[in-house]
Amino acid sequence: MDIDHLKSWIGRSEEASDLITPRLVASYEATFSPHLAPYPQGEAPLALHWCLAPPISPMAALGDDGHAAKGKFLPPVALPRRMWAGGRIETLAPLRTGDEVTRRSTIGDVTYKAGRAGPLCFVAVNHAFVTARGVALRERHDIVYREAAKPGAEPAPAPAEPRPADLTWTVEANPVLLFRYSALTFNGHRIHYDQPYVTGVEGYAGLVVHGPIQATLIMNIIATLSGGEPIRLDYRGLAPLIAGEAFQVKAKRLPDGAIAAWTEGADGRVRMEGVSR
Repeated sequence: MDIDHLKSWIGRSEEASDLITPRLVASYEATFSPHLAPYPQGEAPLALHWCLAPPISPMAALGDDGHAAKGKFLPPVALPRRMWAGGRIETLAPLRTGDEVTRRSTIGDVTYKAGRAGPLCFVAVNHAFVTARGVALRERHDIVYREAAKPGAEPAPAPAEPRPADLTWTVEANPVLLFRYSALTFNGHRIHYDQPYVTGVEGYAGLVVHGPIQATLIMNIIATLSGGEPIRLDYRGLAPLIAGEAFQVKAKRLPDGAIAAWTEGADGRVRMEGVSR
């Protein structure tokens, strides 16, 4: 892997704009309800920003995985698995229905690591979501690229003891949820809907629940427990969440006043976790 070549993408920027329509808000609510934090009338629900201004590429410009081909805004990392690794997000002001929102994105860093399961390449993308009133939200989105899993190379971990929580939501991880969210975000990544591809090519055990679905639920359960305090969230994905069984979203107040939140699979193992301070 030519990491110096990939690092030449650092500093690349792009902008895209979108409108928060009543239809988008209604579709988002119908997808996540009842697992959304309360919000005032006229404001957009928390984490709707991930549905705004998605990359839109013609069919001929897509890679084999259904994403836009790498090498334009994102660097051409020669590893097949692309995963939502986590990031940091800070909400500064609410988004509102009717807002025109501009997302300003910059490649912040590209790093290489040799993991136990093979090479890993991390790409950090910094976003600012801006309305006519100013910056509403800042985010660092961490993407990780890795090799496809080898058959039989990753034995299933043992179930874990579920963590205690102050608030717990149970969410059905079914293909309809994944389909709706892919439609909301214009996400063509085949790991979320193409069973032969996700199991035969990328080596997962089944359809993969989107990272931002989990992050959306984590943000909303934190805001529910905190009573709507601004979100300043650091979060990371620990393992893929496979669709087919219900999973739990949990939140707990910490002694220092922060709130921890996480998703647990049916086996009790944590798939994504975050802390809001």
